[in-house]
Amino acid sequence: MIRRIKFITVSIFVLTSFYQSFAQKNMNKLNSKKTEQYTFQLSDKVTRERVTFKNRYGITLVGDLYIPKNIGNTKLSALVLSGPFGAVKEQSSGLYANELASRGFVTLAIDPSFTGESGGEPRNVASVDINTEDVSAAVDFIVLQKNVDSNKIGAIGICGWGGITLNATAVDKRIKAVVTSTMYDMSRVMSRGYYDKITKEERTDILEKLSQQRTIDAKNGDPAYQPAYNELSGDEQPQFLIDYHDYYMTPRGYHPRAVNSGNAWTVTTPLSFMNFPLMTYIKEISPRPILFIHGENAHSLYFSKAAYEEAEEPKELMIIPNAVHVDLYDKLDIIPFDKIVNFFDDNLK
Repeated sequence: MIRRIKFITVSIFVLTSFYQSFAQKNMNKLNSKKTEQYTFQLSDKVTRERVTFKNRYGITLVGDLYIPKNIGNTKLSALVLSGPFGAVKEQSSGLYANELASRGFVTLAIDPSFTGESGGEPRNVASVDINTEDVSAAVDFIVLQKNVDSNKIGAIGICGWGGITLNATAVDKRIKAVVTSTMYDMSRVMSRGYYDKITKEERTDILEKLSQQRTIDAKNGDPAYQPAYNELSGDEQPQFLIDYHDYYMTPRGYHPRAVNSGNAWTVTTPLSFMNFPLMTYIKEISPRPILFIHGENAHSLYFSKAAYEEAEEPKELMIIPNAVHVDLYDKLDIIPFDKIVNFFDDNLK
């Protein structure tokens, strides 16, 4: 995820016309693709239906609704899911939704606004407020389903959507329990850098360049895009960048609509995250429970540890031995689904 490091360094905001041209061509190619490609096998215990609904801003969201087979008129607990940041519902969130539906939950994996099949222009931009709203909009949709008990709603946020889902849970009291898996606090990493190493002077310089980029975008009538994500160069790479490439750029996890699969965010995407700490209201989740799940060897573990310390009881931090960040994206033998099921069974009553 070295691209995420560049996310919050000065160099990423000084793009050439080559990158803008490359990214725009990629966006056009993506928007024309209507692939049904998934990175996992659909369980024979569930049905999957493509659904659409609008969020509070009128943006049409697209999701996959997973329902256990042969449940008749039974009303079940339901879970809304999204993530990782820059991924689509056909990847990790769908895998979680599929597995948990096979274990008795109604689940909904969504594409966030401006990404995947969901609406919103320009493409591949993120917003703290709108993406938080996306979680609540997913709740709006799922509570109306005939097989859902509207008093038994949980949420799961994966990677960068961990922090966003916590923010949504703090404000949306319909969510009774929340799980984060391999969580990122996107506002922290964008505004302060990895391990909070960005100085005040560097932050000021970044904001100056982002501000000037807005002028350039206004003149051009279209946003500039960052370099392609998760394409390895010939230079020596940090291991976690290799891990991201192994998921997003190989048959294991590649999807042509995913930002992280060789596509790009807009240059100015970090703006809404720079002055919006996602963990500000985490204490207001209590007395509803939080389960943080993270890999022992994940470069991102400190995000979950910090959020766990900030949150109030009831809370739990489960550290998976020897696991790295992306192991919790799709490795069914490592993701603690039994623990997740028990957590929601205990707390959605």
